[in-house]
Amino acid sequence: MTSNTVDDFSAVMRKALDALRSRDSMTALRLLSQAEAIDAKEPDIFFNKSAAYLQMGDSAAAMTALNAALVLQPYHLPAMLSKGSLLEEQGRRKEAAAIYRNAMAFAPDTSHMPPPLAKSYEHAVAVVQADNENMRSFLLENLEAVQGKYGRDETKRFSECLQIFTGFARPQLPQPTMLYFPAIPPVSYFDRSLFPWIEEFEAATADIQREFQEILASPAADEFSPYINYPPGAPVNQWGQLNKSRRWSTYFFWKDGVKNDDAYKRAPMTGKAIDRLPQFDAPQYGPAAFFSSLAGKSHIPPHVGSSNVRSIVHLPLELPGPAWFRVGNERRDWKIGEAFVFDDSVDHEAMNEADTTRTILIVDIWNPYLTAAERELISVLLPTSLRYRHNNA
Repeated sequence: MTSNTVDDFSAVMRKALDALRSRDSMTALRLLSQAEAIDAKEPDIFFNKSAAYLQMGDSAAAMTALNAALVLQPYHLPAMLSKGSLLEEQGRRKEAAAIYRNAMAFAPDTSHMPPPLAKSYEHAVAVVQADNENMRSFLLENLEAVQGKYGRDETKRFSECLQIFTGFARPQLPQPTMLYFPAIPPVSYFDRSLFPWIEEFEAATADIQREFQEILASPAADEFSPYINYPPGAPVNQWGQLNKSRRWSTYFFWKDGVKNDDAYKRAPMTGKAIDRLPQFDAPQYGPAAFFSSLAGKSHIPPHVGSSNVRSIVHLPLELPGPAWFRVGNERRDWKIGEAFVFDDSVDHEAMNEADTTRTILIVDIWNPYLTAAERELISVLLPTSLRYRHNNA
């Protein structure tokens, strides 16, 4: 369109909207037809035509106009919400929920919407949630006989699948911030059978607890330092409340591949337990092993780790009250002396709901699905990449 044509189009559209606000539907339709003659590819023409038809009580014509708008722009959010609303009025709630569900896949945050549109969108979300609940109830009822044939462990993955399918959870895949290794199973918590050493590791719990308490009672307790420690000016993102805070503090046996000999001397049984594990070993990246203490009423926000080539072992040592850990779609309560292993490149978070400190022993190990050759290659790849970045030539 020429600049004059654009001006003409804008003027006609303004008049049409004024007529709509005045509920002068016939004038609005006449003006919108003029706008269509200027630019028939503008979806707002047909969206506003639908509003005029609705004012006249002609829902069939309104639906035709909305469909025309969506042909021109399939992701026209106001048109999608209006079409869903029309389907609801016709008693076609499942079809409406499908339209709303599609809208939710791309809609911006409601804070970026005009208030009337935000209100319509919030209604759409409520309709989708209700439909999800109805579908889940229906499916559970009809699956009960088959699911009941199997034990909880046999149906665990299917149960998560059902949660995702019905919209109550989302797929949880590795999203490492640095290195992604392909074609290894994307799991959140690993099956214990992958770790033949885990029961022996758990059997050392009492010795590790004793040595931890001895460190706390000694001057070495001053060596606990904030786990999150961004320098001034660095973007802290979700770590604002924990940055440089002793609410989440750590005492290292290994850090970035460097061994703390003093820690091994103070806690020899803990050191032996750590050394029995297949530690993630890549110079300047690993091993890493440490006591991790989280103060009472503290939350470690959702985050992902640097790579799925490593897995993380947690062994609870100090649990003064309720405390939980979530990886992906599964939340677990810690239990003293019970270790688990997870992929920290999957979204995870922790909460200490007790009034006093919770402590666990954390050890980085290799992902159990990597071969010996892959481990060796990665252990060379990572420090070599650092050398490249630090070389200014």
